[in-house]
Amino acid sequence: MALEMKVPSPGESITEVEIAEWLVATGDWVEKDQAIAEVDSDKATLELPAEASGIITLMAEEGDAVAVGAVVCLIDTDAKKPAGDEDVKDAPSSMDKGDEGGSGSAEKDLKKDAPETKKADSEKAPAPAQAKESYASGTASPAAKKILDEKGISSASVSGSGRDGRITKDDAVNAKPSMGTPGNGSRGESRSKLSMLRRKVAERLVQVKNETAMLTTFNEVDMHAIYALRTEHKDAFKSKHGVSLGFMSFFTKAVTRALEMYPAVNSMIDGKEMISYDFTDISIAVSGPKGLMVPVIRNAENLSFRGVEQEVKRLALRARDGEITVDEMTGGTFTITNGGIFGSMMSTPIINPPQSAILGMHNIIDRPVAIDGQVVIRPMMYLAVSYDHRIIDGKESVGFLVAIKEALEDPIGLLMDGNVKKALEL
Repeated sequence: MALEMKVPSPGESITEVEIAEWLVATGDWVEKDQAIAEVDSDKATLELPAEASGIITLMAEEGDAVAVGAVVCLIDTDAKKPAGDEDVKDAPSSMDKGDEGGSGSAEKDLKKDAPETKKADSEKAPAPAQAKESYASGTASPAAKKILDEKGISSASVSGSGRDGRITKDDAVNAKPSMGTPGNGSRGESRSKLSMLRRKVAERLVQVKNETAMLTTFNEVDMHAIYALRTEHKDAFKSKHGVSLGFMSFFTKAVTRALEMYPAVNSMIDGKEMISYDFTDISIAVSGPKGLMVPVIRNAENLSFRGVEQEVKRLALRARDGEITVDEMTGGTFTITNGGIFGSMMSTPIINPPQSAILGMHNIIDRPVAIDGQVVIRPMMYLAVSYDHRIIDGKESVGFLVAIKEALEDPIGLLMDGNVKKALEL
């Protein structure tokens, strides 16, 4: 019996997927629940498991866009599992048999005839002219050649001023590469099709630039207090909870507090209406094998430091292993992205639609700052909030970012209610 495998629905509103890669070939034996393909939707890359064991026949090519519910392959469930594959794989090929007939014999004959052919060709060809020992027109002296090689300039592109047109050391020193002349390095190129996920990301980014009044406001935060807390409690925190006390829990708690103070930032535009939320679902941008993923921490306002860190770790591992689902990446009300882990010092993050704002974290650098009239070295980070000016005014965006800054610089008083051990559940 031939079982028809159809494309399952990866999520609401998704009508088609793209076959990113077949992990098996027609005629292969597959086991039930074995991953047979990777499919791209406009929100995630998912694995397609075999629904039964049997011999598979593929019905779509890699790169094909396939509608949800369409048949992508057939599995012959009545077929018997082939035996002896290992023996076939280990059998020597004809090229390994040396002189035993077939291609081995032909290869030997070719090698045998090769010297005679080469000899005949050499007799027909005129003898090459003997290389000149003295400098000739267009020929660089040893010193000039060394300089040209270091510059990546061909001697053919340099006019010599020496005797008989030879290239002197001064010619090489003064030579400049032509903008239209290729250098000595590789100039190859490759072309590959963008995945459906990457195409959708590109489409959404252009949509944001064209359809929102996006502005960015900046500030800086002194991370000294958070550094001190982490240094003092990170070992006990990890020992008790099994996760590290990272920066993300502090930033998430600071963001949820600021969103309660400035609810317009936790809102979205829907046509002629503005939708505001009394909960904070925080989207966290993480890097996965298929590109940037944005899983969501639900009701982050109710989570403790431990809860945030555990959820961040869980979602990051699922994104890294390609197990993240569409449902886990939809529905956020605000996004946090951390370009600092890649070394970014300052950037203007782009809004994650249909949200209205996004916070950009950056790298932490020790810088001299003035504290109480004294110049001291502190770990400083630039923060950036990009926002949709259609519903968020400048006063609200600046106040929102200042509220985050204040909470990060006074985490014990504003994020932990003055009780560090209780907040960290130690």
